[in-house]
Amino acid sequence: MPDRDAELDTLTVRRPVVVRRPSFALHVVGGRDAGKTIEFDVRARVGTRRLADLVLTDPRVSGLHCELLADDELRVRDLGSKNGTFLGGYRVVEAVVPAGDSITLGDTQLQVRAVDQLVEVPLHDSDDYFGLVGQSAAIRALTARLQRLATSDTTVLVMGETGTGKERVAEALHLAGPRAKGPLVIVDCGSMPASLIESELFGHERGAFTGAVAQVKGAFESAHGGTLFLDEIGELPLDLQPKLLRVLESRSVRRIGTTRSIDVDVRVIAATNRDLPMEVHRGRFREDLYYRLAVVSLQVPPLRERLEDIPLLAVRLLREFGADPTSCLTVESLAALQAYHWPGNVRELRNTLQRSAALMEPLSLRVPGGARPPAVRPPEGNIDLAEPMRVGKQRAIDAFERAYVTAMLDACGGNVSECARRSGMDRMSIHRILQRLGLRGRTGEGE
Repeated sequence: MPDRDAELDTLTVRRPVVVRRPSFALHVVGGRDAGKTIEFDVRARVGTRRLADLVLTDPRVSGLHCELLADDELRVRDLGSKNGTFLGGYRVVEAVVPAGDSITLGDTQLQVRAVDQLVEVPLHDSDDYFGLVGQSAAIRALTARLQRLATSDTTVLVMGETGTGKERVAEALHLAGPRAKGPLVIVDCGSMPASLIESELFGHERGAFTGAVAQVKGAFESAHGGTLFLDEIGELPLDLQPKLLRVLESRSVRRIGTTRSIDVDVRVIAATNRDLPMEVHRGRFREDLYYRLAVVSLQVPPLRERLEDIPLLAVRLLREFGADPTSCLTVESLAALQAYHWPGNVRELRNTLQRSAALMEPLSLRVPGGARPPAVRPPEGNIDLAEPMRVGKQRAIDAFERAYVTAMLDACGGNVSECARRSGMDRMSIHRILQRLGLRGRTGEGE
């Protein structure tokens, strides 16, 4: 009789190679574009510009009017349209779409229906792809796409929140491809004055401008035979965007101060934490440059959407810092790390672990900003029926703003600029909230 225990000892558990998710069909059921339809599984944008997934001709519809988002439920979100997005006869900013309900944009009516067939997304079979670490479906779906892209010279646009690891994605594409032995040159378009970016990218001749005491190669020349990574491309000044577009199309550069062109052989990867299609729509980024960069677009998931990766990431990062993971991590501390929402993403996790490694002490259960901030709920036990509703409502709003901004400032080390970027607000709005609530933050570099 066979030994059952021996059979179990040799049993190999196969990892899933695909993840299946539902898909939807978006139909135009009324208006001049009636009959048009598209299918989507994560997000679909609707508008009159070709930036949209469903392009309409209705003159009362904005260029990028609204978007449909499918996660745990199907939602519609207005994108700042002029004439509004209506659901069930009511104008909405964001709302869940009930089954069978119509969405009205201008003179156009839309309906969304679930499609019987599931979308299959391939997953990579490894937890580590050239430094990109994770076992979640979200990160393995990303690395599966990277594996297919690595052998080509296709220009790639990497999008994602600050701190998600967009630079690590570029490094993985470089190391996995035929250009791995060539240079990987990184230019951060958001960290230098506009007056220096042109010279940084294209180089200059001696005497081209005051202070140009020697000939200097630009990033394109330095990356010849390898990869050029343009980080924070959304920060590139508008007046430089046509020059970058010309270089991308001609694959030749002219240093400042000369008319001679120099051929360059580079693969270009760009990254941004901005929504570039919306930046194009608002006139802050050139549409032709966007399409030239976004030949293939990749979205890096935020850490809060792949919390199951934290144990692997924590062990890897602590080893990089020369620390023993077993002396820094406990079951309790890992649970605390996985309970936090990480507004600063992997970068914030790295800083937390590096601090623990530098101090050579067990990881404190108090992660940045404290434990995960509790969800804000209506103050049921503190409702004062003697005060007008508007007063109580403002009190609740002030309490939420204080809790949110305080937690965000803690996560950003008090840096107002970083707080504004992460929260999707402008710096002056953050300053006004801080002033109104009697809080203080520190001014970030470049303010």
